[in-house]
Amino acid sequence: MAERDGPEIIGRRVQQLRMARGLTQKQLAEPVYTPAYISTLEAGRVRASEPALRHIAERLGVAYEELATGRPAHLATDLRLRLTDAQRTLATGEAEVAAEQYDGLLAEADAHGLVAEQAAALLGLGECSLETGDLETARKRFEESEGRLGDAPLPNRVPAIRGRAVSHYLAGELRYACYLFESTLDELNRTGMHDPDALLLLYTGIIAPYMDMGAHARAAQAAELALALAPQVGDPALVARMHRSVARTMIAEGRMAEADASLAKAAELYRQLQIRTELANCHWMRGYLYAQNGELARAEGELREAQAMLSAKRAALYTSQVAVELADVLHRRGKSEEAATLLHEVLGDLSPERGAVHSAGAHRLLGIIAEDARDTESAEEHYVRALSLLERAGAAGDLADLCRLLGDLLRRTGRVEAALDAYRTGLGHRTAPGTTTLGPAPAQPPL
Repeated sequence: MAERDGPEIIGRRVQQLRMARGLTQKQLAEPVYTPAYISTLEAGRVRASEPALRHIAERLGVAYEELATGRPAHLATDLRLRLTDAQRTLATGEAEVAAEQYDGLLAEADAHGLVAEQAAALLGLGECSLETGDLETARKRFEESEGRLGDAPLPNRVPAIRGRAVSHYLAGELRYACYLFESTLDELNRTGMHDPDALLLLYTGIIAPYMDMGAHARAAQAAELALALAPQVGDPALVARMHRSVARTMIAEGRMAEADASLAKAAELYRQLQIRTELANCHWMRGYLYAQNGELARAEGELREAQAMLSAKRAALYTSQVAVELADVLHRRGKSEEAATLLHEVLGDLSPERGAVHSAGAHRLLGIIAEDARDTESAEEHYVRALSLLERAGAAGDLADLCRLLGDLLRRTGRVEAALDAYRTGLGHRTAPGTTTLGPAPAQPPL
């Protein structure tokens, strides 16, 4: 139930509605209350009880909620229905259209002081900005959403926290992204708040930054936990559509509580559809592991599956990241020309502020392909660009490997001193995966 306005505001509202309907204070009061009570109420000198306001609302011909809060009847439920519609639009890949819907809903929620709906609209706008690659706007929207939720239980704030962490990760701020994910997971699991949906959002989100940090064991564990937590729903879109239709019927019949329950189920199912973007990371993770084990055909299959899932969502930035991993497997399978073509196609979607680690990975692989073709000048250029990107992101393991490649190239071309400098730089970054960049692993859920 929404919080009531103060006595003075309600008093003025009662007086305005009574006069608009041509009623006297006596007619409004009968048969339960006195004209004097109505006069005191209209003057704002008494806080009316709920039964009194319900009586007055009935006599005035308005809904109790409208009289108590000034908001049109069923406004909150109607907004939640339209927020679910916007979620559906985003889940099916139309981020720009969804953003327009969320903007309008945010304005309405702001106008009527509906805090939970404000937070939901801001969260949706953040997700839209993530999909389109506008990372700075996404981060601001997620921060605003979390701020509106205030002291709400942690599982309620997880979607906004996850959004912030992904924004920082995609901007190349790997350590801070891992910190946000891990500290939230740790708090959820240590305090017993084992909300499966919240945990799934966090475990699917943390896989990619773990991989880029070189914490492969943690990434593999997170992937397994995510797959174990993933809801078993045959076709979430169909079930969600059913719940939306049921909710519309219930609203028409005035069954608001039941409509809200159906809308909550629909919203969760659409959230699961959005999680498919992140579950694609699990296929990517498996592809990586297969590649590490030399099972290149299986790796290619998993990575193509991840790429197809992401392309269907029109998630350009994520698709580009997976394409870099796929190109590496293609190169190792002897398909270097196809790999180079794929890398050149995606480099335009990557930048130092947008997918820095994968942009570096693309340049590294193009350098290797150029070396194989005896084009040392082009290879060196790609390695140097990759080095600059990795230093900014702090990807220690990748930096060490790249310095080795660059040093070998410089040594083979007779530049021994420059090669030694490259090797020294690589040794300075060489660490055991995750040991100097991450703290203790977060507590695990009781699966």
